[in-house]
Amino acid sequence: MNDFIELKKVSVIRSGRKILDNINLEINSDENVVIIGPNGSGKSVFIKLLTGKFYPSYTGDDTVCRLFGRKRWNIHDLRSTLGIVTNELQYDFHNEITGFEAVLSGFFSSIGIFKHRITKEMAEKAADIIEFLEVSHLKDRKLETMSSGEARRFLIARSLVNNPKVLILDEPSNSLDIASSLKLYNTMRKISSCGTKIILVTHLVSDVIPEINRFILFKDGKIFADGVRAEVFNSDKLSSLFGLEVKLYGDNGLYDIKVI
Repeated sequence: MNDFIELKKVSVIRSGRKILDNINLEINSDENVVIIGPNGSGKSVFIKLLTGKFYPSYTGDDTVCRLFGRKRWNIHDLRSTLGIVTNELQYDFHNEITGFEAVLSGFFSSIGIFKHRITKEMAEKAADIIEFLEVSHLKDRKLETMSSGEARRFLIARSLVNNPKVLILDEPSNSLDIASSLKLYNTMRKISSCGTKIILVTHLVSDVIPEINRFILFKDGKIFADGVRAEVFNSDKLSSLFGLEVKLYGDNGLYDIKVI
């Protein structure tokens, strides 16, 4: 089964406000997908549906919310299939933990290493992924002393230790400067080239890598558009999405927009 996400007539209400409104969406585990939308469009709630933090507010017979074919799941059981990196996760790593320890904690879906038994194979796998993401020189530094971009790459490494089929990145370039954002962009391309599929959730078109060809646009809690790059990722659609006239431009796969 290739079905990764299956949502039918899914709505989420928080504090009396409908944040997701009658969402119908299917994403296969063999797709690279970007979900783009302005702040408040429902992207973060969509991520929380996938991680089991939120559930649909209506659960009628015609409401479906499945991840890999299951209506209920334990996120710890999915770590060999699904990797997730969110800004909330980075905030959780506030204690004095090294980059290497943060990556090792991915084997246990924990925040840090406690009484876990670290095998030689685990240590070697963690070291290999850290080297793959080009941050070996930082592995013994405390995560909280690193730049946002450096820490982000260690959390991505943490999500990869169990060889997930799909990696979800939620606003990955948030708080990063231009140089760090470019390193992250190249990191995503490197991960994709090794076969891991990426679900990228962002409001920045500059995050979009060439390997992504399905574009899902969120606006006001609804799916505004869903299609391939040529159909959806253009100036007209983005102008309607963000509510102002913009022009999309790019060079060698690097995109940005400007207001016109």
